[in-house]
Amino acid sequence: MRIMGLDYGDKTVGVAISDGMFLTAQPVETIKRERANKLRQTYARIEELIMEYDVGKIVTGLPLNMDDKEGIRCQKTREFAETLERRTGLEIVFQDERLTTFAANAVLEEGGVRKDRRKAYIDKIAASMILQDYLDNIDKRI
Repeated sequence: MRIMGLDYGDKTVGVAISDGMFLTAQPVETIKRERANKLRQTYARIEELIMEYDVGKIVTGLPLNMDDKEGIRCQKTREFAETLERRTGLEIVFQDERLTTFAANAVLEEGGVRKDRRKAYIDKIAASMILQDYLDNIDKRI
C-alpha cells in the first residue's frame, strides 16, 4: 500500500505518491482541466492512479490562511475531498499546505528551471511536499 498526496487547485491537481515504507514522496503528475468546475475527468484520473499505485490513503493539502482560519479555498478543497472520498472509499486526511507552492517554486528556481517552464512542475512538487510533511510526522512503528 502507498499514500497519495494531492495539491488541489482551480485548474490543476498535483499528484505525489509515497514509497511502500512511507519514507519518501515522489511527484507523479499534474492533472489539468479547462474549467474549475469540470472535475469528472480529474476524479477518473485520480482513480486510475489509485489503482496503478495501490493507494490506501490520500493526503490532501488544506490551504489555511496565515491566521489559521479557513477561507473559500479550504471550503472548495473540502468539497473536492468529500466527493473523492465518496467515489474511492479511501480515507482522506488534510495536511496544512501553507507556503508549499512558494517553496516548490524556490526549489525549481534553485534547480535552474526557467520561470516559463516551472508551471509544468510546480503543482506536483507542491503535492510531494505536502505528502512528505505528512510522512515525516506519522508514526511508522509496526
